[in-house]
Amino acid sequence: MTQRPPSLSAIPSGLRERKKQRTRDALLRAALTLFTTQGYEQTTVDEIAESVHVSQRTFFRYFANKEEAAFEVQDLVESRFVSELSSRPAAEGPLTAMRNAVLCSWDTIGEAITELIPVELYMRTYQMIESTPALLAVHLRRSAELEERIARIVADREGLDVDTDPRPRVAVASFTGVMRVTGRLWGQGADFSVEAIRQMTAAYLDHLGPALAADWRKPSGHGL
Repeated sequence: MTQRPPSLSAIPSGLRERKKQRTRDALLRAALTLFTTQGYEQTTVDEIAESVHVSQRTFFRYFANKEEAAFEVQDLVESRFVSELSSRPAAEGPLTAMRNAVLCSWDTIGEAITELIPVELYMRTYQMIESTPALLAVHLRRSAELEERIARIVADREGLDVDTDPRPRVAVASFTGVMRVTGRLWGQGADFSVEAIRQMTAAYLDHLGPALAADWRKPSGHGL
């Protein structure tokens, strides 16, 4: 008598969750690999699903659409930073708290990224997003929303009303500007390691104060 394989409901819940996570991770890796090799617009959901040997329906069980998959790892990075910033000691000033939060998040995010995809694929995905008009528009909107979220966290830390005091938004705009610069330079370089982006971030953030100083003719005492 032929025995049927156990139904999904018969599998212990812990094993079910691990199986779901493996499927989701495989779909994510397949999607990002296809996006970065043949183009986001040229890649179909069917192709992503087929490369993992699952149905299109399975893809939509884990991702609402291709866009969600494209930004999945970026969501992870941003969430880690926001979490770190929210837990920084109250005694730290705004720029110090943001600096320490981003450096601490890079201390741990590398492992979290590599559990999903190679760091090099993460960087290629970042480059793909910035070179794909449809995704770039989403990226800019998401960045604006993230800046506002961070500004409100900073304002709450300082006991300020972000809608009447411009300083939180100004500080965050300066900080995220440095993040965009270092991200772009990291992508243009040859070293895609997490340590490389962390070192570059620290070096550029060290220049944020001097760059905002009134007199640039005085030596800052730092060198890149």
